[in-house]
Amino acid sequence: MENKQTYTISIYTENNVGLLNRISSIFQRRHINIESVNVSKSEIKSVSRFTLLVKLTEDQVKKIIGQIEKQVEVIKAYYHNDDETIYQESCLFKLRTDLLTSNDEIQKVINGSKSKVININKEFFVLEKSGSKEEVEELYHILDKHGIMQFVRSGRIAITKTAMPVSKMLKTWQ
Repeated sequence: MENKQTYTISIYTENNVGLLNRISSIFQRRHINIESVNVSKSEIKSVSRFTLLVKLTEDQVKKIIGQIEKQVEVIKAYYHNDDETIYQESCLFKLRTDLLTSNDEIQKVINGSKSKVININKEFFVLEKSGSKEEVEELYHILDKHGIMQFVRSGRIAITKTAMPVSKMLKTWQ
């Protein structure tokens, strides 16, 4: 039996109501968990890009792409090749403000993790981190020892390292 691995799937579609539900129901019917989902505008006006993170075999991901293209009004659906793609996640941490002034380790962690304080007041500060899943998780484990007040994390986003044929196809579709 083939091993499951993590795949990042991108789906380009027109901005229509209910598409997230229709796409997620394809996975639900097959008992496939979507680990993260990110939906945003694309580089083409009136076209959205869905980015999903799933654990599947290669055969399963190929089949699900075909089912998405048949069952949902998509312009293009594909899965990313890790060698040709840059992945990123973003997160925000809320921590007590006194940690900034009374704990030298926190300053070292902030500088070493390439994170950034984006808001500060008397009670708490907000730290922003963008990076790989592993970098985000590592920072979480370090800060968790100091008492995270609140934590929020985006889904994975992906962009290709080279010009994508899908971008050319989208421009002609426009």
